Amino acid sequence: MEIPERIRADGIEVPLEERLRSGSDFHAAVMRRHEAAVRGRRPTYRDPVSGYTVFTARFLADRGYCCRSGCRHCPYENAS
Repeated sequence: MEIPERIRADGIEVPLEERLRSGSDFHAAVMRRHEAAVRGRRPTYRDPVSGYTVFTARFLADRGYCCRSGCRHCPYENAS
């Protein structure tokens, strides 16, 4: 039997620091887009710098597991 992965206490609101530095130039823009997507119940948002599609922490948490791909908003305790 597999043990379910645990969501970090702040996993939905706060991305892992090593994946999105809080002092970075685009941190505020990224977080505004992430928060708007979560509020709007959308699974993704468009990154303001690269234009890539990024999964929200809510989508990743609802999916139920960490894929170990280095997602910016991975909400899991054991994210690698």
